Amino acid sequence: MADKNNIVIVFDFDKTIIDVDSDNWVVDELGFTELFEKLLPTMPWNSLMDRMMKELHDHGKTIEEIKQVLRRIPIHPRVIPAIKSAHALGCELRIVSDANTFFIETIVEHLGIREYFSEINTNPGLVDEQGRVRISPYHDFTKSSHGCSRCPPNMCKSLIIERIQASFTKEGKKMKMVYLGDGAGDYCPSLRLKAEDYMMPRKNFPVWDLISQNPTLVKASVRDWTDGAAMERILMGIINEIKSSEEEEEEKEKLLSSDQCKISVGIVHEPLLPLSLPVPLHLVK
Repeated sequence: MADKNNIVIVFDFDKTIIDVDSDNWVVDELGFTELFEKLLPTMPWNSLMDRMMKELHDHGKTIEEIKQVLRRIPIHPRVIPAIKSAHALGCELRIVSDANTFFIETIVEHLGIREYFSEINTNPGLVDEQGRVRISPYHDFTKSSHGCSRCPPNMCKSLIIERIQASFTKEGKKMKMVYLGDGAGDYCPSLRLKAEDYMMPRKNFPVWDLISQNPTLVKASVRDWTDGAAMERILMGIINEIKSSEEEEEEKEKLLSSDQCKISVGIVHEPLLPLSLPVPLHLVK
């Protein structure tokens, strides 16, 4: 791995790292789509997924069966190489997702990419004593609101992005962020990115549609992508662009520093000696 740089790459998970929605995938593959669609209008998505895990458990579906379904989830063949390459180039990788820890950890461990992510921010998911998956909200909306009207009650991704930004500021480190996502929940964090950052929305997906409605609201450079191959190509291009820009800035700083040295040397003089005045000839003996 190369020396760490100041690039932080934030990935959404569903339909970004993997090619489908992990919640829908588990429900559909285990044959509970009809019940899921019946309950969907009655409660928030996060609460519904916890309920569906109860239904799976009550119908005899085991943790191992759920894991087997997750392990065969579809992923574009160029996504893993993109993740490994970005990490090898010294970038810090994080996940910010509205899925859950049980699903994400199961998948990334199976794919052999868990070690490349320094942080996974998502809804808690664990197996209880009865052998049932329990899914709880990242932000407990039953106690208080996160205060964002754009986002679902259990998670505002902007708050996570702002925390990451603040942690770098507190440490006095410069940071350029690249954010990849597809869903409507990825729009809010795109508005928190700075001019030196990059937003990578998946083309023709909800976040891309929202950005396209008023592109000027996003300060970051926007580079859309369509599939894993395009993600890899564009992400590598952005990393190289940032690194080249930083190298140019370093060279300019060196030249400026060198010029300042030359200027300071040019104005330093030897101490002036008293001037010799001509002596009139009639005074010379």
